[in-house]
Amino acid sequence: MKSLTINASQRESVGKKATKALRNAGQVPCVIYGGDTIVHFAAPEIAFKNLVYTPEVHTVEIALDNGKKLNAILQDIQFHPVTDRILHIDFIEIFDDKPITMEIPFETSGAAKGVLNGGVLRFNLRRIKVKGLAAALPDVIVGDITELKIGNKLYVTDLASDGFTILHSENTVVCQVRTSRNVVEDEEEGAEEGAEAAEAAEAPAEA
Repeated sequence: MKSLTINASQRESVGKKATKALRNAGQVPCVIYGGDTIVHFAAPEIAFKNLVYTPEVHTVEIALDNGKKLNAILQDIQFHPVTDRILHIDFIEIFDDKPITMEIPFETSGAAKGVLNGGVLRFNLRRIKVKGLAAALPDVIVGDITELKIGNKLYVTDLASDGFTILHSENTVVCQVRTSRNVVEDEEEGAEEGAEAAEAAEAPAEA
């Protein structure tokens, strides 16, 4: 999995006044849980651009100004209800020997037979919830949809999960090929043509 580095400053004052001052200075107050101690820090809002505004997932190395480095994943983020500015971010510290739970983006490969015949691919899940060591988690989870015909579904059990565990139930549908109006119309036209051909074959030949 890809990793980003965020240069940050550890902070001791965590009251409302100090937090407001940080935000006024363009800094985002953050906190890391999961380790021996809770760590409060701040970093410029622009430093989180490639972490927050992307469909990709990353682990994060928080490089503090005291020389300490912490590996973490984003746990929760709060936005201003009007301006959409980042107000606060929670991180969970990760370790090489402890599994973590994350949602990994899902992508398809191949062209579904049902789609080529006029069906429509519908997604039930865009992200797959998994658990495993950070080093074993992929950037994306890919599902092959080549053999899906109209009415067929791709389940989480059809996805490769080497080195990690998928946390959805086995009957969870990831995507499926649904029929469309075009397919129905084509089928109706085909039926009408077949009926006309049968009537022509049964009609007596003219003398």
